[in-house]
Amino acid sequence: MESNPVLLESKSSPINLLNEMQQLRLLGHLCDVTVSVEYQGVRAEFPAHKAVLAATSKFFKEVFLNEKSADGPRSNVLLNEVRVADFASFLEFVYTARVEVEEDRVQRMLEIAEKLKCLDLSETCFQLKRQMLESVLLELQNFSESQNSEEESAAHPSVAPAAEAERERPGSPASRPGRGASPEGPAAKPKEKM
Repeated sequence: MESNPVLLESKSSPINLLNEMQQLRLLGHLCDVTVSVEYQGVRAEFPAHKAVLAATSKFFKEVFLNEKSADGPRSNVLLNEVRVADFASFLEFVYTARVEVEEDRVQRMLEIAEKLKCLDLSETCFQLKRQMLESVLLELQNFSESQNSEEESAAHPSVAPAAEAERERPGSPASRPGRGASPEGPAAKPKEKM
């Protein structure tokens, strides 16, 4: 008798795998490539794992898969015009699927994601930029609405004082007989017969 197949799936395994790879990278264990970045004379080197870089970046995948066997496996990659802090954030993102950066660096992170062809980071930056834009637009809308309501309340303080002023003004419809004003008022004139 055959039994039905069942799915064994770990929800924690992907996170555990990323965490372990990050620990190996931070300790320099099993790293098979060093990425050197340089920007305006500032240079730094980052040990990493080719498999992780190739899995998360089409740029690195192309570099590593196009290595010539005669040259042997590449153990160093040089990236010019990439800021050290931005590449460090990039590495943290590809190894952990998250990174915390200042708001003003989001655009730079998007640029490095596009340069290194990292789709996950690009999408994450786009989503964050959209949320930031929506937040700013909402604040502007709320500010505009509060300004409009302040202007309206200044232009029309209330209906009651306006009606009161209308009643007190001679010759106004509110001061004519039958509207609550006395017939002896100055606006009351006797009707002439024709």
